[in-house]
Amino acid sequence: MAQAEETRDRLATAHGISPDAIELVPVTASGDKVQDRSLAEIGGKALWTRELDAWLAEGRIDGAVHSLKDVETLRPPELALPAILPRADKRDRLLGAASISALPQGAVVGTSAPRRAAQLLHLRPDCRVVTFRGNVATRMAKLAAGEVDATFLAAAGLQRLGEDGVGHPLDPEDWLPAPSQGAIGVECRAGDLRVQDLLAAIDHTPSRVEVMAERALLAGLGGNCHSPIAVLCDGTMVTAALFSPDGAEKVWGQGSDPAALAADLLARATPGIAVHFSGPPG
Repeated sequence: MAQAEETRDRLATAHGISPDAIELVPVTASGDKVQDRSLAEIGGKALWTRELDAWLAEGRIDGAVHSLKDVETLRPPELALPAILPRADKRDRLLGAASISALPQGAVVGTSAPRRAAQLLHLRPDCRVVTFRGNVATRMAKLAAGEVDATFLAAAGLQRLGEDGVGHPLDPEDWLPAPSQGAIGVECRAGDLRVQDLLAAIDHTPSRVEVMAERALLAGLGGNCHSPIAVLCDGTMVTAALFSPDGAEKVWGQGSDPAALAADLLARATPGIAVHFSGPPG
């Protein structure tokens, strides 16, 4: 809802209208309904888009606001993405310790993200990862209750909820974020040119360039919700790392051409990494 409110306010400012003229329609996604298993086990990223896609198709809403890191790489042709908002902080924050190296020996760390689990185990194979889902407040409460020693949250999500001082930011030089992390996207029906034009007024070109490069890399890799991939685009330079799920194997690379970088990473990937990537579509 914080993301929807930001979108509404930007639209109102761009078009010189009252925010009250834009109706926010709450939708509970499947990903919010099932909290005891990882997304990879119950359907992947489609769990965050399924209901909103249906409501767009039925005409019940004109636009759908998404955290783009939770949106499938390949989307239905019936949908358009006319707006990507200015990207917020791309980093992860660690809660429960000041740094990865400061985690106690054998620490129990909660996360349901294959990327975070693999990166952690690559740096700290002594740690134990347990499935940890829920919204920001739920995960912070579980940490406070001592269910785990530490966990990760996206800095952007914390900022949007007014929790900017929570946790310790992890340097992207050492800990790469998820593709599209910190980016809000607004989809609409591809045939609805009026809504596309309205939404295009709040599109942020530099953020679009970065996000589309990261999503192009994902498409070239053929990754899915089981695939431990970390990536960061800074301007036109893409840095990416692929891992085996246990963190024991890693391949890293940089480049300005996402397709070429994907091909290079796959060519150098060990069998334990490559099995989790299918390559480009077709």
